[in-house]
Amino acid sequence: MLRNLHRPEAAVTEQDLAEERTAADMPTQRSLFGEILDWMLVPLLLLWPLSIAITYIAAKSIANEPFDRALEDKVTVLAQQVREVDGKLSGRLPGSARDILRADDIDNIYFQVIGPRNELVDGDRDIPPPPEEETPQPWAIQVRSDTIHNTEVRIATIYVDLRRNTNTVPGAAPSQPRMALVQVAETVDKRSQLANQIIKGVILPEFIILPIALALVWFALSRGLAPLAQLQQRIRARRPDDLSPIDSGQVPEEISPLVRSLNDMLARLSQTIQMQKRFIADAAHQMKTPLAGMRMQSELALRQTSQLEIHRSLEQLSKSSKSATRLINQLLTLARAENQTPEAAPLLPLELSEMARNVVQEWVQSSFALKIDLGFEPPGHPVMVRANQTMLRELLNNLVDNALRYTPAGGRVTVRIRTDAAEEWVTIEVEDTGPGIALAERAHVFERFYRILGSNVEGSGLGLSIVREIAQQHAADIDIDFNPNATDPKYPGSVFRVTLAMQQRPRFMEDVGP
Repeated sequence: MLRNLHRPEAAVTEQDLAEERTAADMPTQRSLFGEILDWMLVPLLLLWPLSIAITYIAAKSIANEPFDRALEDKVTVLAQQVREVDGKLSGRLPGSARDILRADDIDNIYFQVIGPRNELVDGDRDIPPPPEEETPQPWAIQVRSDTIHNTEVRIATIYVDLRRNTNTVPGAAPSQPRMALVQVAETVDKRSQLANQIIKGVILPEFIILPIALALVWFALSRGLAPLAQLQQRIRARRPDDLSPIDSGQVPEEISPLVRSLNDMLARLSQTIQMQKRFIADAAHQMKTPLAGMRMQSELALRQTSQLEIHRSLEQLSKSSKSATRLINQLLTLARAENQTPEAAPLLPLELSEMARNVVQEWVQSSFALKIDLGFEPPGHPVMVRANQTMLRELLNNLVDNALRYTPAGGRVTVRIRTDAAEEWVTIEVEDTGPGIALAERAHVFERFYRILGSNVEGSGLGLSIVREIAQQHAADIDIDFNPNATDPKYPGSVFRVTLAMQQRPRFMEDVGP
């Protein structure tokens, strides 16, 4: 009892596992809304920190400008105090000037005066020297970034031409240029504070704007994709048998190609369904006659008492069954030809001459029984085409069968393979010496179940329909004409020509030759 109670649970568990495996194997559906949202928001979120970094760099550049100008003023004031009196360099600032220079409660300020012989005249030794120049420009201020005691500083540098600040004797010759170096350094704490304030003023509004932008993007996507939802509702509201085109005037321009593709698919589907309906109706109609005959012959045989009459009824029943079998086979062949696709049966290289020879050999015994001379004329060299071998054999079988049926005893049927001079096209000819086909009838002989009145030839009327379907799949042309080799005016005969494109031989084969 316990085992029986646990069986349903085990079955349910196995079913659940199977459904989970099936769901895992199915490809995950992607949301168009999510895809667009990701492609819009991800770059936006990635650009946001980048914009903050760029804003911070720009803020530091903006903050540096006023402080650099103040630093230039300081180094200029200090440089104006540097003089050379009686060969001695004087650059020491008064105590009050030092206090003004260093009067800063946030940043540390350093200064330095270096003489022409690279001696320290006054100030701090720790200020790093400026980059070496070939010819320093006097009174030209240079501002650069550097470090003092591992602390970032901004340094203003100026060279002083001591000749202009020297008390010289009137009329004396000018002395050689002598340069003194003056530097003033300042830490960057005030600059960082100003840059941070600028950043805060920029970022805080962005924290408010970004959610609003996200909400607007969400709303815009919802509104933009609304026509897709409406199109989906209109399609779902259709009846199952409604294959009419979708109105593309009510959809956005971007969705119009999709709607047109759907309309093309619906048109093809409608055509396929109509063909299937017509095929089923034609098959049902054509099957009534042989089935009714078989039923009548079987009922008649059951009522007969004479062995001769029973045998005669059975012969008619066998004949009707053969006709029904042939009709069914022709219907199946036509259905297979109509539903053949390049994906299901691709066109492959085929040597046409050998295939045609084999088909003709299969009909030799039938031609002997009908007392008809069946012949084959090959082209004399291999002929390669791209074709579905099964379908192309069926095409040639139907043409030979049609020729043998309409050719009287003692006549001729010839199958011929010809190529043009440029060897670009190959033609399959099936020639007979039958009654021929009038010009007015040639447009109808390829229709289903069409029979020429007065022919008195048994058949289903499907053979040439099958030939047309197979030829269309091979992009081949079909032509009907009277037999140019016929000699009896009563029997002008017919010739069916099916023209296909030849497969080009490789260049090396053309060079070698046959």
